[in-house]
Amino acid sequence: MARFSVGVLGATGMVGQRFVTLLEAHPWFSLKVVAASAKSAGKTYEASVADRWTMPGAIPHAARALVVRDASDVDAIAREVDFVFCAVDMTKDETRALEDAYAKRETPVVSNNSAHRATPDVPMIIPECNPEHAALIESQRRRLGTKRGFVAVKPNCSLQSYVPALHPLRDLGVTRVVVATYQALSGAGKTLATYPEMNDNVIPFIGGEEEKSEQEPLKIWGTIESHEGGERVAPARAPIISATCVRVPVSDGHMAAVAFAIEKKASRDEILARWREFAGKPQKLGLPSAPQPFLSYDDDDARPQTRLDRDARKGMGVVLGRLRADPVLDYRFVGLSHNTVRGAAGGAILTAELLVAEKYLEPK
Repeated sequence: MARFSVGVLGATGMVGQRFVTLLEAHPWFSLKVVAASAKSAGKTYEASVADRWTMPGAIPHAARALVVRDASDVDAIAREVDFVFCAVDMTKDETRALEDAYAKRETPVVSNNSAHRATPDVPMIIPECNPEHAALIESQRRRLGTKRGFVAVKPNCSLQSYVPALHPLRDLGVTRVVVATYQALSGAGKTLATYPEMNDNVIPFIGGEEEKSEQEPLKIWGTIESHEGGERVAPARAPIISATCVRVPVSDGHMAAVAFAIEKKASRDEILARWREFAGKPQKLGLPSAPQPFLSYDDDDARPQTRLDRDARKGMGVVLGRLRADPVLDYRFVGLSHNTVRGAAGGAILTAELLVAEKYLEPK
């Protein structure tokens, strides 16, 4: 496997720091460029993040002396890397323009941002659930006029704790889902120290999250269809999802309490078997970041717990528990995932690994 030179746009933020940490010992990807806003440019990475490093370990040695670049210096960065990960803190319009600029300079973008999630020919991928959506890249390249440049995105972090659990049940006819997500402070790019209003508090609103939780799964479960000028995803019509998103005083880890209805009756044991046996394409290909297993179930009624279970399989696994009958729908359960690993940087890195395996990403 040829090694890839990669860049991280938005490398000084919380998700950017997670990218830098996860790339430290990656067998395929070598971090060559860290980039951020113009105000951070020109400093070493160590100097830029020294007073706001939020990761549990030290700043990776290989990244410390890298000079932070201005992410808007597209031409220069594109000459130095095979592709970039994007985690910038910009408006959606600014992010969309920046990602398109890199793609048009033949530098693919694997993005953690939401700017392109609704773009019809941009694949939004959970690698275990809809790897086939990578096929949209060829249509997108035709639209952009590129040979190798494209944008691929990962979905919102709040989905990762429950959409993967519903995925192996879809042939049972999942029709309705009611979900409440309890989301960590790092999802807002903050800590307990930098978010004092969360001390001894729960906030029952996170702007834009409920809409993402209700709409993005339908694109993930959609089908590729042809239309005039190319291909796009036709969103699935079911299930209908009702979401409530709550911010809780937890550092990392998004939890979901889920109830769902199915058309074809299935026993609790059958659902548990489907979860325990499920393996997606990343697991079958043995990709470096693929958790083995992806889904796990804990029989203890007091699990999963955020502090105990968010780091399952290096933060890339999804931990499920409390599957039981629901008096209104059919079943209910609790799910947990690490929001800045599986839900953000780790999920994007796994997506890039999948795109390498599928030959959509190749060295320049």
